[in-house]
Amino acid sequence: MSPRANKAAMNFKTMAQSDVPQGRNGKHKEVVTQILSDLDQVPVGVALKVPLAELAESKEKVRSALNRAIHKGGRHVSTASDATFLYVWSESK
Repeated sequence: MSPRANKAAMNFKTMAQSDVPQGRNGKHKEVVTQILSDLDQVPVGVALKVPLAELAESKEKVRSALNRAIHKGGRHVSTASDATFLYVWSESK
């Protein structure tokens, strides 16, 4: 009997670990990167107006992705929204 005969069939395909993509580029990365870049260029007390109609994903999903990036970077940022815009601003520390 071969050694393979006693093993259960594989459920998933395999690949070399060196070929596994590294880093996570989520679908919100572009807009979050743009927002953070713009925040770096405006003074505290100035809010960005991000048009909701231009977001590929829902306001909630973009806000969640932005929140993860903010906490990862140790920033102090607040958000608000209305029917048309997502507002984002840096807070003083």
